[in-house]
Amino acid sequence: MASTTTTSEYDHNTDPPEHNLSADELLVERDSETTPQLSVVMPTLNEEAGIRICIDWIKTAIEELQIPAEIIISDSSTDRTPEIARDMGAIVVEPDGKGYGYAYRYAFEQTRGTYIAMGDADTTYDFKQIPRLLTHLQETDADMVMGSRLDGEIKDGAMPALHQHIGNPALTRFLNTFYRAGVSDAHSGFRIFTREAYETMDWETTGMEFASEMIMDAGAKDLDIVEVPIVYHEREGEETLDSFRDGWRHVRFMLVNAPGYLFSVPGLLLTLFGVAVMTISHTGVALGEITLGVNSMIAGSLAAIVGTQVGSLGVFATVASDPIQRPEDPITSGITRYATLERGATAGVLVFAAGGAYASWLIGDWSKMVRRP
Repeated sequence: MASTTTTSEYDHNTDPPEHNLSADELLVERDSETTPQLSVVMPTLNEEAGIRICIDWIKTAIEELQIPAEIIISDSSTDRTPEIARDMGAIVVEPDGKGYGYAYRYAFEQTRGTYIAMGDADTTYDFKQIPRLLTHLQETDADMVMGSRLDGEIKDGAMPALHQHIGNPALTRFLNTFYRAGVSDAHSGFRIFTREAYETMDWETTGMEFASEMIMDAGAKDLDIVEVPIVYHEREGEETLDSFRDGWRHVRFMLVNAPGYLFSVPGLLLTLFGVAVMTISHTGVALGEITLGVNSMIAGSLAAIVGTQVGSLGVFATVASDPIQRPEDPITSGITRYATLERGATAGVLVFAAGGAYASWLIGDWSKMVRRP
């Protein structure tokens, strides 16, 4: 569970200062022997329009908390963003790979704080609210706290109506259904989590879907996520988000990492439907005034074959890719747990034998009909 360290424990057994320290006095340099209690991480790509404001907000939060802290900028800019950040006391690192998610992952590896805060450097998130989020994280003994824009206030012009009323709610509903995250705004980028939570999670993505992966992984590992309503502001600088491309990347990543929903359950349902149609056709049972014939038998067999193949993809995806959310249906779970080469070969022989016997019976029955005068 999350650490419950309070601000009174941040003095490292030294006498408290007679007056509040400034943010510059509390900022910890990269090679300092002082261990920061808070690490604030921002990825930047040509954010000189907003970086100064964001760092000023972070400094205000640090002064309110009165704890040693570090500001880490993961920068891939071609403008003056890194120079401004360094001049204001931030630690600037340059990721050796591309992508929004990779920039965060690279910077997280450099952090030393007990708590890690993250957010975009475009002034959309008010970093002065860090103390409020951190306090809620400690009071609830949670692993992660998220700032909820959809439960809070979205300023005019801060978020397109398509994102606010369709995109973000739909993606959040997807994520809650597949990964039991239980959040209201899954793609809010303003988050604080404990170092224990960071060390528990395992991330692989490099793009915008990183925001989803973090919540998916936390939900799959039963980490406790809580939320605090926040105000979402209009951004400074140019928009870098591609609504449809990045939205699809989120959906695709969620589906691929939940093969139970993508393959196993649909495959099982389709197989059962196909078997039911074949059974009704073979037995000649009437459905009201309708009797299923040969065509229905063929359609049912095709449905059963396709369903079996789709379900097999769920098994293969579970075994080969180790998805974040493993299928929990009894068939897939049983196959992945107990299937061996010997058992598979035996099952194959039995199915082949049963099919051969049934085919032989059909041929014999057909031969009798042909010989009749």
